[in-house]
Amino acid sequence: MFHELSPGSAFWLPHGTRIYNKLVQFIRTHLRERGYDELVTPNIFNLDLWHKSGHAMHYKDNMFCFDVEGQEFAMKPMNCPGHCLCFAGAIRSYRDLPIRYADFGVLHRNELSGALTGLTRVRRFQQDDGHIFCREDQIEEEVVGALNFMKDVYKTFGMTYKLELSTRPAKALGEIGLWQRAEKA
Repeated sequence: MFHELSPGSAFWLPHGTRIYNKLVQFIRTHLRERGYDELVTPNIFNLDLWHKSGHAMHYKDNMFCFDVEGQEFAMKPMNCPGHCLCFAGAIRSYRDLPIRYADFGVLHRNELSGALTGLTRVRRFQQDDGHIFCREDQIEEEVVGALNFMKDVYKTFGMTYKLELSTRPAKALGEIGLWQRAEKA
């Protein structure tokens, strides 16, 4: 259900909530089997995090920002920087890798009202988001594992998919040298 008093934000009524919870339970089982650890991260971060990650430069216009005691904060539109904080929160050895994080956290994006479309373009949503922290020599195995995960889930529901290789976008974050190494792989 949608309501004009919260545009772009779905209300999950009892039957929809039961279906949603079953889907989450299904994905959680697959995540555990594949060695993911589930996280719960905050919904609100100081905008400094988004400046440090580079997201503010590209996405601030699509973020819900507000003042908290003279500092700018924002609702998280994605989990990436929060997962990086979790990863950086401990001293790690290369032997600890790969580390796989999963998150079903609530995300908010300030989409233009004309762009809102059912459940495909919304302002408030949850996704089964994941991030893998690995060594360079583990990348191929981790990518194959992630693709097999997706294939298994799609197959369960009788869905098909089409893959396309994405390379460095015009608004890329990160160092050019790292992008070039990744694109050569």
